[in-house]
Amino acid sequence: MALSWQVVVFMVQAVIIPVKLCEIPSESVHLIKSLNLKLLRTTLDISYEANPSVYVGLRLSEDHNLEKEEEYFQRLKASIEAISTSRLGIKEGEPKTGLLALQLMAQKVSCDKTESTIRNRLFTHMKYHLHKEKESIALNDKPLSNYFQISLGILAMCVNNKVVDRHVVHKLVLAEEKNQFVHGGSLSVDTEAMAGMALLCVKRLNNYPRELVLHIKKSVRSIKEKIVASQNSNGELGNLYSTPLAVQFLLALGGRKDHDTCSKAINALMDGMKEGKFSNPMMMSQLMPVLFEKSYLDVAMVDCEEITNNPLLIPGSPTIHDVVVGEELIRVRLVVEWQNFNETFEVPARSSLLDILKTAQKQNSRFSFETKNTMYGPFLTTVNKVAGYWELLKYPDISLLQGIADYRPENGETIVLRPGSFLEDFYNP
Repeated sequence: MALSWQVVVFMVQAVIIPVKLCEIPSESVHLIKSLNLKLLRTTLDISYEANPSVYVGLRLSEDHNLEKEEEYFQRLKASIEAISTSRLGIKEGEPKTGLLALQLMAQKVSCDKTESTIRNRLFTHMKYHLHKEKESIALNDKPLSNYFQISLGILAMCVNNKVVDRHVVHKLVLAEEKNQFVHGGSLSVDTEAMAGMALLCVKRLNNYPRELVLHIKKSVRSIKEKIVASQNSNGELGNLYSTPLAVQFLLALGGRKDHDTCSKAINALMDGMKEGKFSNPMMMSQLMPVLFEKSYLDVAMVDCEEITNNPLLIPGSPTIHDVVVGEELIRVRLVVEWQNFNETFEVPARSSLLDILKTAQKQNSRFSFETKNTMYGPFLTTVNKVAGYWELLKYPDISLLQGIADYRPENGETIVLRPGSFLEDFYNP
């Protein structure tokens, strides 16, 4: 039977009109604007070092406060220039591959006319870091930092149109083939996503031997399969905070096959935003490109002549779901395993775990803690004078996905501080 002309027209349109893989709901405009403002506000706090990831996130947005972005970049530029003039070298236990990679990406999206000698020194530092990471993998079967940072380093070089040593790329491919992108014994979806974006970028450079390219393609397929399989019933890919990078990878990969997966992930992110779960600047900066259907590969294509100022994007403007500590008091129990510490504290509702730790330290002489600042916020390093890696759990055994400054316990909740495996030897010699 002949098809009617209406059906033919519809079929032709379906072929001509591209289907967006991860379309953002049109009703989310105000929510996106709110998150953009929250991220911009973080640039005003000069008590913290400028974070290149925040700057990259703002530049991949389509709404800009050019004055504030320029002020923030000038703070970043001081760090960039300091690194460019420093001697090559990595202090033991302090690899900076990921941080240097983000600074290279920030410099790229700034369109700053930094003299070429400074840029070339940054690339020299990055090559050195990646070389040392490769050496560590060859000698110890593990990187100095981790595969997330290595992937970020490769991606940063690639979006600056710099060829990465094929042996470094090969190490990343082998790690994927050996299923080494894990954290705490489980699949690390954010590492898979970052590695996927790095490999997609180097494949497009078309500067590698055919055999390596075939392995890269195989790894990209494997990464996609793992990420899609990681989707839970809420639509999250891995968990809520690994979903932004996972969606970035799917956006960079393109195609229509994963439309349903991506749509569910976008809905999960929108729900998380409505519930105020994105307050950490690092997490917001990774989410921002997704909200404008971009990925870190778009760093290579930023056109500064097309970036325009938005006079409505003012840091002092109100945002949706700002967290305000309430007057109501809640009770939270704090347990330190192996130390016989088990006490309950009253704190204002919506207090962060960091607030609760401070309260415990003030009210109980048997408790003390120390932190160090990272790009993800304060990181717990020491509990009761015992330094090392401390796990954060919601009783009895649920790992917290947020850091101590972002997680906000509910009334009656028990928080467990558990020493990592190497700390257990301290208590059981």
